[in-house]
Amino acid sequence: MKYTEEISNKLNELLEKNYDAEKGYINAINNVASSDLKMFFKRRATERSEFAKELRTEILQYGEIPTDSGSFKGTMHRNWMTLKSTFTSNDEEAILEEAIKGEKASLEEYNEILKERNLPPSIDSLLIKHKNAIQAAINTEKVHEELVS
Repeated sequence: MKYTEEISNKLNELLEKNYDAEKGYINAINNVASSDLKMFFKRRATERSEFAKELRTEILQYGEIPTDSGSFKGTMHRNWMTLKSTFTSNDEEAILEEAIKGEKASLEEYNEILKERNLPPSIDSLLIKHKNAIQAAINTEKVHEELVS
């Protein structure tokens, strides 16, 4: 496998995760009543959309084709969130817990790719920026969760 193809494959995996996260946050917006939480989830969805655009640009710069949708696993997680919110009467705390779980999975994915020292500096700094924003979102979600509970 060529170096550029290998990097693009890794970036495509992150791209899928960001599509999944964006859709998950949009799903969460529809399942909470609090206007503060709706705004918080909207900001996260917008942020993940921006991450996806940045990753798509990097993949295209390597002459590869970016993926255009999320993963099956992400779809299943969103369906689980919808089902769970239905049975918990749109329990905002449960929705936040699922959001935190999804963000932690994304953070692990970024950390795994960043362990590889063969990334070009521009990609490395982009991924670090994304990772830091995801960590900040986790911290903020935990605060929101404490306020809701």
